[in-house]
Amino acid sequence: MPDILFIKTSSLGDVIHHMPAVTDARRHFPGARIAWVVEEAFAPLVRLHPAVNEVISVSARRWRGLNLVAFSTWREAFAFRRLVRARSSSVVIDTQGLVKSALMACSAKGARHGYDCKSIKEPAASFFYGVRHAVSRDLHAIERNRRLTALALGYSFGGNLDYGLDRAKLTAPSAKPYAVFVHASAQPAKRWPEERWIETGRALHSRGLEIVLPWGGDDERAAAERIAASVPGARMPDNAPLDAMARLIAGASLVVGVDTGLLHLAAALGVPLVAIFVASEPSLTGPMGSGPIEIVGARDEPPFVAQVTAAIEKVTRA
Repeated sequence: MPDILFIKTSSLGDVIHHMPAVTDARRHFPGARIAWVVEEAFAPLVRLHPAVNEVISVSARRWRGLNLVAFSTWREAFAFRRLVRARSSSVVIDTQGLVKSALMACSAKGARHGYDCKSIKEPAASFFYGVRHAVSRDLHAIERNRRLTALALGYSFGGNLDYGLDRAKLTAPSAKPYAVFVHASAQPAKRWPEERWIETGRALHSRGLEIVLPWGGDDERAAAERIAASVPGARMPDNAPLDAMARLIAGASLVVGVDTGLLHLAAALGVPLVAIFVASEPSLTGPMGSGPIEIVGARDEPPFVAQVTAAIEKVTRA
């Protein structure tokens, strides 16, 4: 049985989009040992996937910029390299497709697989792979990950989409039904106007749903505070690791969100979902999952509140 090392470090949406490929690998090789190199912030979520035997966290995001010259950075980087080199993988699969992830693959023992130069975001990365595969960039990110993994491991692509996450096991009892608003994004162009979130929140509050507003950085917290101040009963949870955030989303009656990582986590968990697209292309990164999903808006075509509330009606009736 193969010893498989996956490299998919970030971002959150990319990590979630890779999960079905890991499920596929386990389905075809039940006895394989599967390890995954991922950014430290996303490691708690990856540990929830039952097919992953070993999570190897990396701190590449912290190593950037001025931190690159710090002694502690180099110490951490060499420790990571030693850890990866100590493993003996039969197959190393880099589904990230960046020069930095390809260099991580070079640290590992085993046959290195990745995208060819026409299929990859950073073409120079393909030169670091021993085996290169053609996978169209016009495909959805989930399918690209699954196809590359199938080619690297020698099985035919196909089968049901399965993220490996069990919503029932993650859901905790709640005194009141709630809806999660994924209002924030690291990319300002993807955000939906706050006044539209407020109008939508008030409409859902009138239906008996509590509005929950997760946040990340300071600007996201400020936006959540403004929305919460205008929506009766809205609350902001404490900032928490991603496994805790998965439990929060798993227990929701509804998730409404822009194109960002937590939106795709909701899709992976099968929670009723309305996806708001403002500045990205749904055909390439739209949410996919087993639960009811409605997508509104498109690149440069932000939806109106009426479109979002109509979509909410559809997914909550399903």
